[in-house]
Amino acid sequence: MNDFTPLADKCKSTEQAMDETMKEKSHKKEYWDALTRLMASQNLAVLATHNHGQPYTSLVAFAGSKDLQALWFVTGQATRKYANLKDDPRAAMMIDNRSNAPADIADAMAVTATGTTDMVSENEQIALLKIYLQKHPHLAEFTKSPSTRLIRLNVFCYYVVNRFQNVVELHMRT
Repeated sequence: MNDFTPLADKCKSTEQAMDETMKEKSHKKEYWDALTRLMASQNLAVLATHNHGQPYTSLVAFAGSKDLQALWFVTGQATRKYANLKDDPRAAMMIDNRSNAPADIADAMAVTATGTTDMVSENEQIALLKIYLQKHPHLAEFTKSPSTRLIRLNVFCYYVVNRFQNVVELHMRT
């Protein structure tokens, strides 16, 4: 079947498509910027793991890579979260800026990072602990314990929620 759409109309729809793509990129950039600010401003996150399908959450002190591809936290090897991650490396981490005020419904932002975890190798540990301790210098002694491990969450996707029900997915890998 032939397409007899006038050339001017084709150009218009191409321009409109380009405008929409530019708006979408601008919109995504706004979310990346907001995500970067949130990560820098918050020290704690809720880590979600599971044990044979039973969900389990833990509060962790976290730091992230500049490109947001990875989030790190330190935990003891005798903890439930460590055992859960050894059994199944899939995890999620929720970071938010709520203040427990009524305005949070309109103003708070919550982000859930999903991905898989791995134990940071000894080769990487010194450099990554340096980044982690810049954010959490009060945990220096804890990180030196031979019973602790630096864990990396390799982020696949961020689910950004603001204005209570506005949800945007930001995918890290394809």
